[in-house]
Amino acid sequence: MVYDGILLSLIVGFIRKGNLRGLAQLKLKWGWIFPLLLIVQIITFVYQNDIKFLGKASESIYMVVYIIGLLFLYLNRNHKGFMIIFIGVFLNFLVMVVNGGRMPVSEEAAAVLDPMYIQALKDGLYAKHILLTDSTILGFLGDIIPLGPPYPRTQVISIGDVVMNIGAFLFIQYLMLQPNKKNREITSHSLKGGETR
Repeated sequence: MVYDGILLSLIVGFIRKGNLRGLAQLKLKWGWIFPLLLIVQIITFVYQNDIKFLGKASESIYMVVYIIGLLFLYLNRNHKGFMIIFIGVFLNFLVMVVNGGRMPVSEEAAAVLDPMYIQALKDGLYAKHILLTDSTILGFLGDIIPLGPPYPRTQVISIGDVVMNIGAFLFIQYLMLQPNKKNREITSHSLKGGETR
């Protein structure tokens, strides 16, 4: 879901006449960690049902990914929006930890998805997700928010996902528009300097 927020922020940033020059000046501690964590998650998700070891270890893998991701975000908390992203990730991490390392998914909310997805949840084929029940702890932090038409992608998200997207939106807006702001300030300062001469 956070990728939706990134895409939306990029579109808004370009509409606001921003650019991606700020990426060249971006300095993140452990910057290599994010793409590595993404690759690990993709591999685990794709092969968890085909490789027995990966299936058994998937819950632990996801928890380690979350912990390292939280550490990465905290180390870079000085960047605009990162603490908001941290809070969103922590909310997702919290509900997963107290429910055996899996994200609870509301069956009612998941009704917007392919019926095969709900059946797969019931059959335990998704190592990262479980069906939300009366015994679920902190169920309100699970995937309980359905998104469907006119939203372009049908999915079910959590409160943590929403918070993460807000943080990602703010960060990218800052990244895209800050260079323009600096250029305007330099131009304004130069003009004022010329006037005093």
